[in-house]
Amino acid sequence: MFDVVVIGGGVIGGLILRKLSSYELKICLLEKSNDVCMGQSKANSGIVHAGFDAKPNSLKAKFNVLGNKMMKEVTSELGVKFINNGSLVVAFSDDEMKTLEDLLERGRTNGVPDMEIIGREELVRLEPKVSDSALGALYAKTGGIVCPYELTIAAIGNAMDNGAELKTDFEVTRISKKGDNFIVYSQDGETVETRYIINCAGYGAQKVAGLIGDDSFTIGGRKGEYILLDRESGGFVSHTLFFTPTEKGKGILVSNTVDGNVLLGPTAEEVPENDTATSADGLQSVINKAREMCKDVPLYNTITSFAGVRSYCDRHDFIIEKSAVDDKFINCVGIESPGLTSSPAIAEYVVDKLIGSDEELVKKESFNPYRKPDYFFKNLSVEEKNGIIKNDKTYGKIICRCEQITEGEIIRAIKENPPAKNVDAVKRRTRAGMGRCQGGFCQPYVAEIIARETGIPFEKVTKSGKGSELVIGVTK
Repeated sequence: MFDVVVIGGGVIGGLILRKLSSYELKICLLEKSNDVCMGQSKANSGIVHAGFDAKPNSLKAKFNVLGNKMMKEVTSELGVKFINNGSLVVAFSDDEMKTLEDLLERGRTNGVPDMEIIGREELVRLEPKVSDSALGALYAKTGGIVCPYELTIAAIGNAMDNGAELKTDFEVTRISKKGDNFIVYSQDGETVETRYIINCAGYGAQKVAGLIGDDSFTIGGRKGEYILLDRESGGFVSHTLFFTPTEKGKGILVSNTVDGNVLLGPTAEEVPENDTATSADGLQSVINKAREMCKDVPLYNTITSFAGVRSYCDRHDFIIEKSAVDDKFINCVGIESPGLTSSPAIAEYVVDKLIGSDEELVKKESFNPYRKPDYFFKNLSVEEKNGIIKNDKTYGKIICRCEQITEGEIIRAIKENPPAKNVDAVKRRTRAGMGRCQGGFCQPYVAEIIARETGIPFEKVTKSGKGSELVIGVTK
């Protein structure tokens, strides 16, 4: 039996699981997909927001500012790249310049430090490619960027290294009570028993809460489409560039990623959960807005486009509370933007305050908060590389030429926590296949390594889980 079960393997569930693993608790994460980080944490902008946008006194405002302050330490412990590049909210009219004044005041109310409004001359100095129509910007120096799936995978892996359990392909279909405990059922009839449940199921959170009769909120989904440019364009901008927000949201942004690409997007379209298809209209909208923001956008360096669905709730704020139906069932839902930024602070609050208010939590003396980066080899010195190759020759073979990822790193991703079981899982952990050719050359080799290291037939290796097999059989 478990003390706590977390439902949902996104960044919120992952960082909660990691926080739980620092205490003497028996814990487990349940994820309906074949790998963690398969929902909105997989496909978002990766922005660490400063905190000026959220309404004062909201949970979004509170946890955004706290999470921003925690991000540097958390990413350092987990071996995850974080860049404090600062953000610029760009104004294109006198009315928008007035809106920037409102955002500045809101940010100060929320406790955001290091903000100022700058004029066109300073804006062009910071971002030479900004549009000739731009008049000025709100400059928030505490804004940053992080890789959302890298953070999620590292947090869950670190929790597992500290004793947490993970069950993938476990879609929660029923929850019953056995005395004071919960029995959680999967679609295949597998069960786990637990004293507490933390509902971090993202788009599926309404369904999960409904299994105990909690109908206190409604969840919807918005699709966001993105365009990703090759690292050759990495110097195009230095900061994260936002349009001045409207009632519909923050709009499309132009930003670097922590790996040196340029990200354009997202759109916002009401959709069902499983609609992650890109569209000609959606991508054209991204292109048009990017060209409004910047001159000479290097779209010729486009290497891929993608979409993700982000959930939101009808309360228009985070829901982080014990359920009125059962106080040992904790809802942590409706975590839209700035959820990624807020995630470390949300995790601390849920564990120390909501569970800690009922339980005497005992610190785990053996807890190790540190984790080695998933892909690290190309950043080492020649001497360090040679030392590793001397002990393990697999690090001397490059599999992904675009990203310079070695066989040794791929093997490590397959064997470490949480283990990569398919080609896309390896891609998220190592970046093998994320370069200019998008896996055109390395994908078969990655699949061969997965087959060899896991012992499954090559024709059973998938791209992203059941139904996405790469080959249909052996020809010779």
